[in-house]
Amino acid sequence: MRDTIQHDLSAALLGWYDRHARQMPWRVGPSDRAAGVLPDPYRVWLSEVMLQQTTVAAVRDYFLRFTARWPTVDALAAAPDDQVMGEWAGLGYYARARNLLKCARVVSEDHSGTFPDTYDTLLKLPGIGPYTAAAISAIAFDQTETVLDGNVERVMARLYDIHDPLPASKPLLKEKAAALTPDIRPGDYAQAVMDLGATICTPKSPACGICPLREPCLARAAGTQNELPRKTPKKPKPTRYGHVYIAQSDDGALLLERRPDKGLLGGMLGWPGSDWSDAPIEAPPFAADWQIMAGEVRHTFTHFHLILRIWTATLPPAYAPEDLIVMEKHAFRPSDLPTVMRKAHDLWRNR
Repeated sequence: MRDTIQHDLSAALLGWYDRHARQMPWRVGPSDRAAGVLPDPYRVWLSEVMLQQTTVAAVRDYFLRFTARWPTVDALAAAPDDQVMGEWAGLGYYARARNLLKCARVVSEDHSGTFPDTYDTLLKLPGIGPYTAAAISAIAFDQTETVLDGNVERVMARLYDIHDPLPASKPLLKEKAAALTPDIRPGDYAQAVMDLGATICTPKSPACGICPLREPCLARAAGTQNELPRKTPKKPKPTRYGHVYIAQSDDGALLLERRPDKGLLGGMLGWPGSDWSDAPIEAPPFAADWQIMAGEVRHTFTHFHLILRIWTATLPPAYAPEDLIVMEKHAFRPSDLPTVMRKAHDLWRNR
């Protein structure tokens, strides 16, 4: 009886998806999939990495630019790091962009440009964790894997009226999601349940009246759907402070630094600066008549807010530092900077 109920739930959701699937540039829709059109694993992988902690609306334009510029995993693997980081600016989590390049290069060099088609093998690639491996396995290769993102967690918490707070309830929610994942069309099913959470079973004011799972939904029956899923309260983000130093020569050359590979904004170009802390120590890259600019740069990272003050000076002629970069005017592209450094550039340029 239980298997029958689960089959009915999955069938109802797939039927709804066949009628209401969202159109996305990385998705092969259910009608095309039924006609034999296969998803491109590269596009599935790229979209899933971009969508982590980000909305579909925010990702769409980034995805189109990336795939227009680098249409295959081999093309992306051959791309210069700074260009990829520049295109990524605004999506946040630059570690994901660094791992994106590492993964592309491993697939290109070690797998002849072809993504592995099993969960366990995908999991060995740089930057691919359990969620992404499951999503690629299901969506690109129609493997029976359980895909659990925020939308699916919300649907499962409401469907089964689970009040245990996240993140501790993740194992239980995954168990419920796994029980509903069918052997037939698992890729379409994974996208169906994510679409349901994104369009019907939304965080606020879910549209229960038109939900294909409204009858068996325990939270709807109990009137608790607006309370779920419960979440353990997050600690407030602290605020850190820092200084950056923008020096330009008379002919327009700029002084930049390459940040360490590990850590925040690892491996990216930026302005020389101080530490980021409660009381940062001023650290100009060379002795000069540094002038502090009016205004400040504000930026929010995952775990803290950042406020930067900008100092400016003239770059000395023939200045050749060992650990910094003097970049000629014609070679400098603001788009190669991470967002926080680009904000500093824009403030400096405008004033």
